[in-house]
Amino acid sequence: MIQFLTDNMAPLMFVALVFFLLFGYPVAFALAANGLLFAFIGIELGLLTPALLQALPERVFGIMRNDTLLAIPFFTFMGLILERSGMAEDLLDTIGQLFGPMRGGLAYAVIFVGALLAATTGVVAASVISMGLISLPIMLRYGYDRRLASGVIAASGTLAQIIPPSLVLIIMADQLGRSVGDMYAGAIIPGLVLSALYAGYVFMISMINKDAAPALPPEARTLRGMQLAIRVIVSLVPPLVLIFLVLGTIFLGIATPTEGGAMGAAGALILALMKRKLDWSLLRQAMDTTAKLSAFVIFILIGSTVFGLTFRAVNGDLWVEHLLTSLPGGQLGFLIVVNIMVFLLAFFLDFFELAFIVVPLLGPAAEKLGIDLIWFGVLLGVNMQTSFMHPPFGFALFYLRSVAPVADYIDKVTGKLIPKITTGQIYWGAVPFVCIQIIMVGLVIAFPEMVTSMLDRGPVLDESEVQMQLQIETPNYSDDPADTQDGAEEGEPDLGFGEEEEEGESETPK
Repeated sequence: MIQFLTDNMAPLMFVALVFFLLFGYPVAFALAANGLLFAFIGIELGLLTPALLQALPERVFGIMRNDTLLAIPFFTFMGLILERSGMAEDLLDTIGQLFGPMRGGLAYAVIFVGALLAATTGVVAASVISMGLISLPIMLRYGYDRRLASGVIAASGTLAQIIPPSLVLIIMADQLGRSVGDMYAGAIIPGLVLSALYAGYVFMISMINKDAAPALPPEARTLRGMQLAIRVIVSLVPPLVLIFLVLGTIFLGIATPTEGGAMGAAGALILALMKRKLDWSLLRQAMDTTAKLSAFVIFILIGSTVFGLTFRAVNGDLWVEHLLTSLPGGQLGFLIVVNIMVFLLAFFLDFFELAFIVVPLLGPAAEKLGIDLIWFGVLLGVNMQTSFMHPPFGFALFYLRSVAPVADYIDKVTGKLIPKITTGQIYWGAVPFVCIQIIMVGLVIAFPEMVTSMLDRGPVLDESEVQMQLQIETPNYSDDPADTQDGAEEGEPDLGFGEEEEEGESETPK
């Protein structure tokens, strides 16, 4: 039994972690408890030394000193302030009027505003709840299919996880040891392509079934002509300025992601003040939620650090690396297996848990196979986005369920009886968009330029030219004694002691 434990410590740690997670224990405590338990077992078996645990305090304080993680509370606070200041409501109302004459216009508006909110808030809950409260009643009022309406709202809200400033990309960059700015730059095109795929699906549905996504009736389009144009400009300019303030300064190298988040938080406060929505109640709610989310992230990171310390001490990282790099098919085989595994794990774990548990194990294997870690991080980010849409545990579905009508009600505008939205309709509405996200994973694998084309790799050195230059600059010492300086042996370089030798000779009496 002791020999079995000694030989299989790493697999047993991983199985024990899965066991605790399936039983519903909090992820942070499950990670830390497993790490400490197997550390004590390893010490008793003589595999580990007690000095291993002395590294824990320094690692915990290292997490507290990590400047990159400061961007998480900044972007969370920014998103909550914007969501509560009414920016989402103004955008949805304005863009809904703009796209209203088109079939599926409200769905296009939800996708457009979802992408815009993703680029300003970066918080899934804020985007889904805002659009669910504002757009869902309007879509139901004018006869939208319930599954399409539910799916497009939930899916558009999850764009906040792949379009910068995404919280998951910050965590991904930290876990893979790469720049947050590079991760943001690489995720821009995949995020926009995914938004376009959502819009393409809505267009296809509106062409096949005209009743599923009707246009707004004329009486519902209250803004027209110059009035609509002015409203669009007034509603769009502030968030666009904020996007440039945050992302533009990061991409231009003017600010770090943490500094960009701080400017974004300040900009959100200014916008809320301009809308006269800034008060103590709003500030308190935003700060409370930000503190809770930040503490949640830090505790999971501390737990994963404890687990990772013991797991690496028993060579668990080498076990996982050997397991993954020995898969048939090389890079492609590795990517297929990893993405299937992450997709299945997303049924039970959210993106924070996946980022802290799975990504540190996959990164070294991917790097050993020669895979660009920025591209790999964006690919996993697209895949992890499905964790918000998976029935039955997708958080975006839970957020939408919390604001969707649970009983029939009378619409205040039309006076008609509007049927409720069932949980089954929300789940089935999410399935097509999960399939679209899987297609997006395939597109990122097939066309890596979508990520790498946005990265500034700097000048590329040609190794052959470097070698040639070294050959040219390397001195060729001749065997001719005449070519050597006085005091230097034949065929050896002059070490610069000639003058000292001459001085020594002059001082010696003849």
